[in-house]
Order: sequence, then C-alpha cells, then structure tokens
Amino acid sequence: MADGFDGRPVVADDFDRGAVLADAHDERPVAEHVMRLREVGVEYRTPAGSVTAVSEVSLDVPSSGITVLAGPSGSGKSTLLRVLSLVERPTLGAVELRGAGTAQLSSRARRALRRTEIALVFQNPADNLIGHLTVGDNLRAAAQAAGRAVRVDELLARLGLPDTAGWKVSAMSGGQQQRLAFGCALARGASVVLADEPTSQLDSTSADLVLETLVDLARQGVPVVVASHDPRLIALADTSYELRNGALAA
Repeated sequence: MADGFDGRPVVADDFDRGAVLADAHDERPVAEHVMRLREVGVEYRTPAGSVTAVSEVSLDVPSSGITVLAGPSGSGKSTLLRVLSLVERPTLGAVELRGAGTAQLSSRARRALRRTEIALVFQNPADNLIGHLTVGDNLRAAAQAAGRAVRVDELLARLGLPDTAGWKVSAMSGGQQQRLAFGCALARGASVVLADEPTSQLDSTSADLVLETLVDLARQGVPVVVASHDPRLIALADTSYELRNGALAA
C-alpha cells in the first residue's frame, strides 16, 4: 500500500455528529474558508534545470460545499492537492488552515495534521486502505489514529455498504473501496477532505455511487476539494477553479 499518511487509511467529519461516531466532534470555530492558498508556486529541479509545476496560485476553500480543481492532465491539479494536504511544501507563497499559517510547522506537526485535520483520498482505490484488514478494522484504525471511536455498522450503512464490516478489502469492487476510503475519512473527523481524481479508475455505475458519497459529505457540512476532469463531478461544484499550465485560467 502507498498512502503517504503513516500507512493508514485516509480521510473527514461524520455524516451525523453524535450518531455515527461514538464521541462527539469537537466544536471548532466556523470560518468562511477552511483553507487558503496565497501566491503559491511549486518548482522542481531537474538535470535540465528548474521546472515550474504551479505558478502564483491564490484560492480559497470554503468551509462547506464541493470545490473542484479542474483542468487537463499536467495542469497542476495534483500538485496543488499535495500542497493543500501539507504533503508538499510550496517553493513560494503561503498555505493557511483554518486561518493559521503552516509555513513554520515541523514535519512531525504536518503529519499530525494529516491524521486529524486533513484527509486525502487517492486516485487508486486500493492505495487508500490497509489491504490485509477487514472493512470494519480499516474504519477503526482510521478513527484510532485520530484518537476517536467509530460506530462501524452505522457508518457503513450511511455509505451504502451495509453488512460489509467483516469483508476483506480485497473482496470489494473499486467503487466500494473508494466509498470506504471516504468512510475512513469520516472516521478521522478531519476539517477538510481532499480527493485526487476519485472517479478516474471506476466504471460509470461505481463512479456515480462515489459522486453520491461526495454530495452527501457536502450536505453534512464537510468541505470537499476534488481535483478532476470528470464533467459529472465538475457539474456538482459549488466553487470551481480551472488550471492551465500550472496557473489559474483567466
């Protein structure tokens, strides 16, 4: 498994606070924006010289709804998600989480925020989960990583995955795995859910079910940021940004 988040499943708040999770979510200040990027740039050094992946991007992630980063492959969408998830430090600019700057945070502090505040769902469904554990144990591991408890059967029912707690992850379809990944996100109780092309490796039916899950998250007040060129997902956006060659399109 390759997840970049301490080898555990990823991702953000419960569908019904106090119902799905055994412990109530802590009361966090409600701000207009959960995350902000200010003049962010990302450059990579290569044998041929410096390559600019993202150039002077400023954007706001509202504290509710679905925000879509749209654009073709290579436009900088995935790089911005890595910056938002605190996996990657920008070369230039500032990243704010709930009004606080992140530039001075240590690597350890950034990892801690990825366990509790920020959740990322990867493009490949299997990369989001611990393959040798059952469905229920994946949810429990996600919750425990954030110091929380989870009511497994209730959460699975809300995800449209009833009676699957004892299944091995390998027995699930790609669409089921992706919905479980969002369930792990809910179990963590994070402030924001980030998803990188979550429907790109799914058939149409499975993709539709994942889209329903994203809409459910947004309806419950969980801010969701998705990098995608899927027109069905883009149509669901409450806020959208289009990227071209690493910059916001005019």
